Amino acid sequence: MLGIELTNRTQRHVVGIILLLLVAIIWVASSELTKYIFQAEKYPKPFFSTYLKNSMFMLYLFGFLLFKQWRDKCKKHRCEIAINNGSSDEEQTLSEPIYVPVKFERSSSNESNIDYSPTSNPRRVRFNRLSEVRCLSESIADDASLARLSYTAYQQAQATRLRNSNSLPAKQVAKIACLFSIIYFLAQFSYQEALDKTGAAGVVNVLSSTSSVFTLILAAIFPSNTNDKFTLSKLVCVLFGIGGVTLVCLSELNFGKGVPMDILWSLLSALMYAVYLVLLKRKVDHEDKLNVPMFFGFVGLFICLLLWPGYFILDATKVEPFRWPDKTLWLYLIINGLIGTVLSDLFWLWGCFLTSSLVGTFSLSLTVPLSMLADIIVKSAKYKWPFYVGTIPIVFSFFAITFLSHFDNYDPVLLGLKKCFQKFCRRNDFIRSRDGDREQTERLIQN
Repeated sequence: MLGIELTNRTQRHVVGIILLLLVAIIWVASSELTKYIFQAEKYPKPFFSTYLKNSMFMLYLFGFLLFKQWRDKCKKHRCEIAINNGSSDEEQTLSEPIYVPVKFERSSSNESNIDYSPTSNPRRVRFNRLSEVRCLSESIADDASLARLSYTAYQQAQATRLRNSNSLPAKQVAKIACLFSIIYFLAQFSYQEALDKTGAAGVVNVLSSTSSVFTLILAAIFPSNTNDKFTLSKLVCVLFGIGGVTLVCLSELNFGKGVPMDILWSLLSALMYAVYLVLLKRKVDHEDKLNVPMFFGFVGLFICLLLWPGYFILDATKVEPFRWPDKTLWLYLIINGLIGTVLSDLFWLWGCFLTSSLVGTFSLSLTVPLSMLADIIVKSAKYKWPFYVGTIPIVFSFFAITFLSHFDNYDPVLLGLKKCFQKFCRRNDFIRSRDGDREQTERLIQN
């Protein structure tokens, strides 16, 4: 994806972690800017903000004008058709004949031999002035070009060719984008609503980090690859991280009589993100099969076309009265949309493909210490000691899950339990054998 080839597994995980860390920083800055727009600028419009930022994904559709590869995705794969047919007939390997005029070069020596021939009836040979030209098909021409390369260059070119042939056409990408556009919008909209209902972005980011729990459960039900396999160690890491989240929540939240709406919106956002990512990775198991910028371009297009009636519904019901933003608000909204949504969500999905669904969703928990630091710097906020202590297991669990996903879902917790169980069983067997020997000895003495 994006013209970067990553074949080594370690490289994939390192690049994926770097992207997820970068996205965490961008999302914290975006959430703080969103809070500033909602509160300081007195523009609490979650639906309008979400609709505008997601519609900006349509900028990726300019790739059809800039890149020939994108336009080729709209056509049928001729190479795949030739491979599927499996025929080697000349009519399929060669193009239609083209007749080209031939220019003969006259030689004076040949002319003299013909003119002064001793025979009385010289033989004459007439050549056709048109030559038939047929071109090889593109697949065979590509094979001929690959055959002239070195072995290393051939392997790289063959891998690139295989990835391009396996990538989904534009029509299929549009279908997938249509299926996931509503789920993605709900995840974004519920997050914006949570920011509007609560007073601190840090609390919303803490609750959104529970998306890892939903991801772990859904990935066990709908696995896409071995990286998303359920293991006991992953469950322990997630629960350990959720323990930190609980500690933070207990230090900052006052429930009162009921459950605040910001908690419900945050949990809904976490659930929608998990559903969106797990089902998308089950639909497309490798990043080379899906042109991610094209996918987001179609997502923005479908959101723009399908959800515009929401303006009139929310305005008529007075849930979110529509108000046209001024120039300053337009600047904030555009910057927040381009960086906090268009760019960051592209990097986040790419990082999830390079690592795993669980690592991608658990990276949301990294926004907790970063948002806490942002609140301290920007708002001079003061937190109790459980908030600081609770961030430690969150960060530790993220890197532990990354480690487990990298090493073929290594499950040290399960191995440790097995060893303890084996030792316990051996000890019981030893005690039983010793008791049996003692009873046998007593019987022999009595006899």
